[in-house]
Amino acid sequence: MNTFEEINVKGFVDEYIDPTLDLFSEIEKLKKEKNAVILAHYYQDADIQDIADYIGDSLGLSQQAAKTDADIIVFAGVHFMAETAKILSPNKKVLLPDLKAGCSLADSCPPHLFKKFKEQYPDHLVITYVNCTAELKAMSDIVCTSSNAVGIVESLPKDQKIIFGPDKNLGAYVAKKTGRDLVLWNGACMVHEIFSREKITKLKERYPNAKLLAHPECEEVILQLADYVGSTTGILNYATKSPVKEFIVATESGILHQMQRENPDKTFIPAPPNNNCACNDCPHMKRNTLEKLYLCLKNGYPEITVPQDIIEKAVKPIERMLEISKQLGL
Repeated sequence: MNTFEEINVKGFVDEYIDPTLDLFSEIEKLKKEKNAVILAHYYQDADIQDIADYIGDSLGLSQQAAKTDADIIVFAGVHFMAETAKILSPNKKVLLPDLKAGCSLADSCPPHLFKKFKEQYPDHLVITYVNCTAELKAMSDIVCTSSNAVGIVESLPKDQKIIFGPDKNLGAYVAKKTGRDLVLWNGACMVHEIFSREKITKLKERYPNAKLLAHPECEEVILQLADYVGSTTGILNYATKSPVKEFIVATESGILHQMQRENPDKTFIPAPPNNNCACNDCPHMKRNTLEKLYLCLKNGYPEITVPQDIIEKAVKPIERMLEISKQLGL
């Protein structure tokens, strides 16, 4: 591409990029010059995963953001992830290649509405899934990820009343696994809600030896079909350790790059959504490109900022999550 796609920083920025430029080499140079680290989620494009210093799920990325000694964190993910990095490393500069890289799940839980919801259950402890805004984290007692949600709930006294938000599917899965009666916020991820049970069933018929691996953000009808339910890291680890050679994967298709890279002798088939697409991509995650990553590192923006009062409130439930995860060996 000859021109940079739009960056929403006080309007739009168009910048010419020489098509002969070796972006991988240039990004490596900029990282060294600026003492920057690139954190990338498994759902990013393959090129971004390949240039990243660390690739992981929400828990792993949070842990890396908390301990990095870099001056600049370039977060190749979505807005709430970059916010989490800023909360954990408030004195570092945090960049997001495209400010429009949002999250349908985070958007499904506006903080002002959640505040009213929370007020209906004054004796409940609030656990929020990390896929939410900084403001929502600031209203929480503990933050969790799909990797540690079950463990965190199980670590609490059995008589502890709990609100779980914003993902109703993950909340229902946690409730089922722990036997707890959780009060759930009615939110969901657009990617994980549109997998087609009918198409997956037909796919399982075509690949009778394949194991279905599903993320707990999927609806119950999909989880009932799954041979394994877990976070993106859990799914990757399961496929790597399993002697099975074929897998149907019900989560965002970006994870297939790492799965194939670590298991070149195995076959990974993206679970189809209930539209005309063969796989399921998150349009927000895919807003980040190698070109945008290069320019944001070169120019030092778009930068993520979080108000100091929100940082002070939100860091406590995140640190509690990291502390419990450490105790549980996650």
